[in-house]
Amino acid sequence: MACDTTLYLVVPCYNEEEALPETIRQLSQTLQELVDAGKAGEGSRMLFVDDGSRDNTWEVITRAAGENQRVCGVKLAHNRGHQNALLAGLMTAKEKADCAISLDADLQDDISVLGEFMDKYHGGCDIVYGVRSSRKTDTAFKRNTAGGFYSLMKRLGVEMVSNHADYRLMSRRALEALSDYREVNLFLRGIVPQIGYPQDVVYYERKERMAGESKYPLKKMIGFAMEGVTSFSVKPLKLISNFGIFISILSILGLLYALVSFLAGVAVPGWTAIVCSIFLLGGIQLFCLGVVGTYVGKIYSEVKSRPRFHIETETMQGTERGRKAHPLGAPSGF
Repeated sequence: MACDTTLYLVVPCYNEEEALPETIRQLSQTLQELVDAGKAGEGSRMLFVDDGSRDNTWEVITRAAGENQRVCGVKLAHNRGHQNALLAGLMTAKEKADCAISLDADLQDDISVLGEFMDKYHGGCDIVYGVRSSRKTDTAFKRNTAGGFYSLMKRLGVEMVSNHADYRLMSRRALEALSDYREVNLFLRGIVPQIGYPQDVVYYERKERMAGESKYPLKKMIGFAMEGVTSFSVKPLKLISNFGIFISILSILGLLYALVSFLAGVAVPGWTAIVCSIFLLGGIQLFCLGVVGTYVGKIYSEVKSRPRFHIETETMQGTERGRKAHPLGAPSGF
């Protein structure tokens, strides 16, 4: 039975020329299977977002678009990071699709479960999360740090889906709601659960990277985690306040002890203790200033309200055309 649901597969890309040919081949095959099974319509497409790649990623996309009518792409004018590239693709797909599924270009996300995503969508879900059923392909370090991150976010009161990255389905209604979130500091894993609407999960096994190198080394993962913490919780600021009160109480007790010792005549010069105290309190103060500075910096970025991305070029029926960016970084159509 034919289906009139237009599905867009949104794939952010950065230096993915090695992986893209096989990615396009596998996604084309899977998308056609969804169409044949009556789970997606003939107008369904694959939308690749080139996030200012330095290799031939865009050339691979444009060549594929000329050979395959289901392939289309947009090229950002500058590298804006994974979250902004993903948002650019979703906002572009919003104008044409009934629903969109975001996934990585390396095909570590199991595309064999795309049919389950569509089943959930046809069952009435506006948002469907792809959740890893296990982390056996991760190193012990990454497995433990990831578990600690999700536990920390939960303790800080952030609503997140554990073991979920950015492999998810969103209906047009959910995409419209997402477009109302205007923050410059994007952390989609925390924003999407706040949208509401009927939600569900699909479990899958994450695969090894097909080709190329990971675009998320340890430094980027730490930065991404900090972005999530500071974007959705002010508890670190409250912890600093409580910690300051605690240190103040200890200081008062220390002063009372020193005074009593002096009056009792048992005071002993303690150069080492004084130096250690200075270094300890100085380190604590610098750490607290760093946390406060992070929040101030985020406020600085938000109040400037600069565009989150600029779309330089897009493919359209095998050709390219330039396009200006929307003031808030939301494209006007595709």
